[in-house]
Amino acid sequence: MNVADSELVASILNKNDFTIVDNIDDAEIIIFNTCSVRQHAEDRVLGRISNEISRKNSNTQLKIGVIGCMAQRLGNKLQKQNEKIDFVVGTDQYKKLPEIIMYLFENPGFRSDTIINNKEIYEDIFPIHTGKLNAFITIMRGCNNFCSYCIVPYVRGRERSRDVEDIINDVHKTGKQGFKDVTLLGQNVNSYNYQGIDFAELLRRVNKVETIKRIRFVTSHPKDLSDEVIEVMANSEKICEHLHLAMQSGDDEILRSMNRGYKADHFNNIVQKLRRAVPDIAITSDVIAGFPGETQAQFKRTYDLMKKIEFDYAFTFKYSPREGTKAAKFNDHIPEETRLDRLQQLINLQQDITLKKYKDQIGKVKEIYVEKLSKRSNEELAGKSRDFKITVFKGDKSLIGTFVNVRITDAVGWTLKGKEV
Repeated sequence: MNVADSELVASILNKNDFTIVDNIDDAEIIIFNTCSVRQHAEDRVLGRISNEISRKNSNTQLKIGVIGCMAQRLGNKLQKQNEKIDFVVGTDQYKKLPEIIMYLFENPGFRSDTIINNKEIYEDIFPIHTGKLNAFITIMRGCNNFCSYCIVPYVRGRERSRDVEDIINDVHKTGKQGFKDVTLLGQNVNSYNYQGIDFAELLRRVNKVETIKRIRFVTSHPKDLSDEVIEVMANSEKICEHLHLAMQSGDDEILRSMNRGYKADHFNNIVQKLRRAVPDIAITSDVIAGFPGETQAQFKRTYDLMKKIEFDYAFTFKYSPREGTKAAKFNDHIPEETRLDRLQQLINLQQDITLKKYKDQIGKVKEIYVEKLSKRSNEELAGKSRDFKITVFKGDKSLIGTFVNVRITDAVGWTLKGKEV
């Protein structure tokens, strides 16, 4: 989503006579687009800004700005943390960036605008896609779920869906530009609704766009994933056999405390429905270890459900308190050492499952969208299968941007290796 927002901002600035430079040494403006999901993300931003201080000291005209979720969350506090920051702009005020930046060149100082606008959808702006082969298309902004650990609703505002025709036009235009793989984006795409058109119907319409070949979407909330969406996935040739579905916990009481809106059995039932409807589907997930109040028995339920479901991959995190969220005020936080230990257990479990899942691919023929040269050899190509597995095989670089059938011969780490058929 930050990639999509960066592309949006690039388009806004480009239309106002700003130019993206290839080399940071040539920049007159440096903009940090930020995330606030975890404290680690914010710490990295502050570290990166500090790294640019010497550049600013030698170029007094250089402007440094912070946008995105961290800007929305902290606002003017950011300038107090680092006085070299010239402007801070929140997630709903990107259209004001040209005006703010030009003002600063005439009137040096500090500017900020972090007003939430729950109607802003940026529907009239086509982003400058920075990827060469894969494109992100935002279909909605904001979130109404208020999971107790999550800062997103506070920094992204309420849910609002884009006009379905605007989305279809963007998908068509993106395909005409040469992108064959598009990902539809939203904090909870399953709750998309524009004037009675729901997400299932949107998927049906996007599937009919002739200029593209593959469709993906993130993120799906388990409580809103309908049987109709699953049916559309099963019957639409362009929708890829991959779904990211955040489990977060396998214990009902912890899920309630997280305000997730579903129970562990419900989540497991959705997974089984998906696998019956789309037999080759790859399911990935997010899981939190050490949420406040989590007992050893509750953690074990999460561990056991992960073991039972066998995700193709899972992003596992130790709980990170976010100021301003409900969970940050809970008084039964788990010690850091325990959180780290539980996290490592989940990591070890998932590594074993993922390796097994990838080994099971050996012998299969998979359609690979060739994206680039392999990092390890100019004689090898790398791309993704429909079920979102990175695959490497020998081939000429002229195949980049095409679809190639590859027979899988090995699995190394999180990568499949194969030979062109």
